[in-house]
Amino acid sequence: MGKERSGMMVLSVRAVAALLVVVAVAYIEICDAAAVVDVYRMIQYDFQGTPFGSRRAAVNHHATSGLSVTGSDLSRTVVILPVDKANVTLLNEYLQSKKMLGGLLLILPRDFEKGGKSSGESDSEDADGDGAADIAALEQWLIHNNIPYPVYFAFSDDRINSLLKDVQLNDAAGRPATASTGGYKLVVSASDAKKLSSASYTNIQGWLWGARGEADVAGLPTIAIVASYDTFGAAPALAVGSDSNGSGVVALLELARLFSRLYANAKARPAYNLLFGLTSAGPYNYNGTARWLRGFDQRVRENIDYALCLNSIGNSGRIRLHVSKPPDNPVIKEIHDNIAAAAGNLGVTIEVRQKKINISNSRVALEHEQFSRNRITAATISELETPPDFLDGHGGIADRRSNVNDALVVRNIKLIAEAIAKHVYALEGKSIEVFPDGSSFAVDPHYVKRWLDLLSRTPRVAPFLGKNGPIIAALQKELAAYATDVTVQHDTLDGAFTFYDTTKAQLTIYQVASVTFDLFIMIAVGIYLGILFVILVVTTKGFDDLVGAFRRPPSRKLKGN
Repeated sequence: MGKERSGMMVLSVRAVAALLVVVAVAYIEICDAAAVVDVYRMIQYDFQGTPFGSRRAAVNHHATSGLSVTGSDLSRTVVILPVDKANVTLLNEYLQSKKMLGGLLLILPRDFEKGGKSSGESDSEDADGDGAADIAALEQWLIHNNIPYPVYFAFSDDRINSLLKDVQLNDAAGRPATASTGGYKLVVSASDAKKLSSASYTNIQGWLWGARGEADVAGLPTIAIVASYDTFGAAPALAVGSDSNGSGVVALLELARLFSRLYANAKARPAYNLLFGLTSAGPYNYNGTARWLRGFDQRVRENIDYALCLNSIGNSGRIRLHVSKPPDNPVIKEIHDNIAAAAGNLGVTIEVRQKKINISNSRVALEHEQFSRNRITAATISELETPPDFLDGHGGIADRRSNVNDALVVRNIKLIAEAIAKHVYALEGKSIEVFPDGSSFAVDPHYVKRWLDLLSRTPRVAPFLGKNGPIIAALQKELAAYATDVTVQHDTLDGAFTFYDTTKAQLTIYQVASVTFDLFIMIAVGIYLGILFVILVVTTKGFDDLVGAFRRPPSRKLKGN
C-alpha cells in the first residue's frame, strides 16, 4: 500500500510539473518579444492658470499606426506616428471634436539622437528644408494646446522600426490590435506628473574692466554682451537648442576669451568696460534678463553705451540687426555702421529690422527689448528674419547640432568682435583688423566646435536645471576663466508659469495574444486539471469513491422530542 501511494505521489509531482510547463509556455506565448526603449515625455505646464501640454503620463494600451485605421478604437489605442508623417490638421480635428486617444507616440529620425552631423553645411535661408518646418509646426501645435492624453517622443531604431512595420502590416490587413485580436501593447508605468515646487533660473555675469584707476573703473562707459542660454520645446529632455541659442552662448564665450587677451595687456586695454551676461528664462518674455537689469545699480545702468544681444547666428548666411529705436538714432546708427563695416570685409550684408515697443503689451519677442524697456539702447544680432512668436524659436526638438554651421558661427563671431573693437578703440573709418585670421587673436574654430558639441548634448529648459545644474556650473567656470568678478543671480520664474515633473520614462513593448487564445489556454488547463483529478482519485481510492464524491448526500431528518 505504501509503495502504491509513493507511486501516486510521484505521478502527482510529475503531473503538476507538466502543468507548470504548459502554463509557462502559455505565458511566453502571451508576452512574447518584450522590449524596453527610452521615451521623452511632452511638456506639461500651466500659463496664467490655463493648462497646456500633455496632461497624462501613464500608458497601457494596444498600438496602431494611424488615426484612420478601420476597426481601431483610438480611445484605447496608442497611435504611433513618425514626426514627418504627423498630420497636424487631423490631430487638431480630433482634439477640437474632443475625441480621445489612448496615447500618441511620435518617432523622431535616428540622426536626431546624436544631433546629426557635427557641422552643418547649409548657408541659405531655407537650410532646414520643409521637414524641419513641418516638425516645428507640429511642435507649436503641441505646445499651445491642452492635450488630455499621454504624448511621448522616441528615436527611431531597429526595435521601433520593427514594431511600426508589424503594426502597419496588421492594420493594413484589417487586423488592428485589440483585446480580442491581440497585437502589440505599449506600457509606460508612470504616476501623474506633479507640480514643480519652484521654477528657478540662474543668471551669470562677468566683467572685463577698462583702463583707469581701480577707484574709477566702475565709472567707465560699458558695452554689455548678452546671450540667453536656456531653451524651450515640446519635450524638455530633448530641447538642446543648438542654434537657438547655443550659437549665441558660444559666441559670447569666445568673445570673452578674445577680449580677455587684449585686456590682459595694460597698454592695449581700452577705456571701456565689457559686461558679459548669460541670462536665463529667455522663452518666458526674457524674465531673467528683466530681473538681471533690475539688479543693476544706477551707475552701471547709466554707463552702458549699448547692449548687444546674440541670438541664433549659426544657421543662415544672412545677418539682421533687430532694434527698437529708429535706425537713424545716433547710437543705433553707430552700432550698425561698425557691424556693417566689419561685415563688408567678410562679404556679408547687414539688414536692420525695427520693431517698436508697445509698453502696454508685456510680450517681449527679442532680448534687446528688455533693455529698451529700461531705457538702455540695445540691439539683437541674429539670423532671424522676424521676431519669434510666444514660446517659439527657443531651441525646439528640430534645433539639433546639424542645424549649426561651424564656419558661419566662426565668421559671425569675428564680425561681432571686430565691430566691438572698432567702438572701444575708436577705429571707425579705419581699415584695421584687430582679430586677423591666423594670428594669436583669431577666433578659435576648435573652441567653437567643442562648446557647440557640449550644448547640443545638453537640454537646458530652465525650470528643470535647478540652481546649480552641471551646465550652469560649466558656464560659470568657463566665463570665470576669462572675465573677472563673475557672479550668479538666482531667482524664481514669473508666477504666471507652472511646470510639472516627469520628462523621461521607459516604454515597454509587449506582443500579446488574443482573448481567444487566453480562453483556449484556460479551457485546456481546466480539462487537464479535471482529468488529473479523476486519475488521482480512481488510482488512490477507487471508482466508487469518485462516483460518491458527486452523489448528493442523504438528508437527515431530525427526530422530535
